[in-house]
Amino acid sequence: VQLQACGGGLVQAGDSLRLSCAASGFTFSDYGMGWFRQATGKEREFVAAVTWSGGSTYYSDSVKGRFTISRDNARNTAYLQMNSLKPEDTAVYYCGTVPSVLFNCYGLGYNHWGQGTLVTVSS
Repeated sequence: VQLQACGGGLVQAGDSLRLSCAASGFTFSDYGMGWFRQATGKEREFVAAVTWSGGSTYYSDSVKGRFTISRDNARNTAYLQMNSLKPEDTAVYYCGTVPSVLFNCYGLGYNHWGQGTLVTVSS
């Protein structure tokens, strides 16, 4: 089982980035997908999640309207489109999987995690 997150980088405030999370070694469509982030000195926090079909999406208040989560089950990949980035979005972003029957936005039951990709937003 492997989750490979990529797409992070250094951008300026107001710019956009798209993160990708490529999955392998398991049946991707059996799992919900979530993005979480951890800034230096802070706890990991929920960013966005999508159900197994992509039919329902959920966002934290801090990113709602700016970020969009999606998935392509044919490509075993989830995405996080981040627009209008702010310095407070600076963090390491992690993708994770949760069995569909346990789907939640709290990180509970997430059984696989990617290695994280660093997003740095300068002011």
